Amino acid sequence: MKYAGKKAVVTGGTHGMGLAVVRALLDGGAEVLLTGRDVSGITLPGKAHLLSSDASRLSDIEHLSGVATETLGELDLVFVNVGFSTLTPYEEATPEVYDRTFDVNTKGAFFTAQRLAALVRPGGSFVFTTSVAAEAGIAGMGLYSAAKAAVRSFARTYAAELAPRGIRVNVVSPGYTDTPTMGVTGVPEPVLASFKAKGDEITPLKRHATPEEVAAAVLFLAFEATFTTGADLPVDGGLGQRLTLPA
Repeated sequence: MKYAGKKAVVTGGTHGMGLAVVRALLDGGAEVLLTGRDVSGITLPGKAHLLSSDASRLSDIEHLSGVATETLGELDLVFVNVGFSTLTPYEEATPEVYDRTFDVNTKGAFFTAQRLAALVRPGGSFVFTTSVAAEAGIAGMGLYSAAKAAVRSFARTYAAELAPRGIRVNVVSPGYTDTPTMGVTGVPEPVLASFKAKGDEITPLKRHATPEEVAAAVLFLAFEATFTTGADLPVDGGLGQRLTLPA
């Protein structure tokens, strides 16, 4: 099997892109520890370990490190897929929303990688999820965009610092992806529908990605791109590439 003998940690693995990565790994024979804020009700085949964990809590990250050590030992992949976003215009942003956005997306991602790095064996890799929003000005997503841009910067540094151990660190940057919430929290259905429609309109390929398409990119970076580190792979239908038709 394609991933037989591989061991992975996937944070944010209970739905969407994270769950698609988990399923692909399990189907390929890997052993996976997945986390999410609430893993109750999740049932998966194969060698799956589930852990409820909040990426904004350093105590939870420390606990994750201990569980990963006990259940998996050495790791071949850490997919840092934590995320939190809202559609909040700058004038409506509160310190509470700011803190939650950076605590999950930035602090959570950084310290998850820090605490798990010692478990990754030579030849293993980290993949971080950022977003096409990290390099774009999208109304209502200023906090999220900035938090994910910081993750992109962290990944470059981790790539430099872990290279002597033979560990690669890369980033996948999805565009609009077809998940139930589209990655945003607390959005009324009419607003979410408009958000989805706008995504199809402005994406050059005129559709959303599927979670499986993003998962394929993650697993390419994790196991096939063996001479690639510090890179950012867009999975955005051309959105971040500013593609235009000839006049």
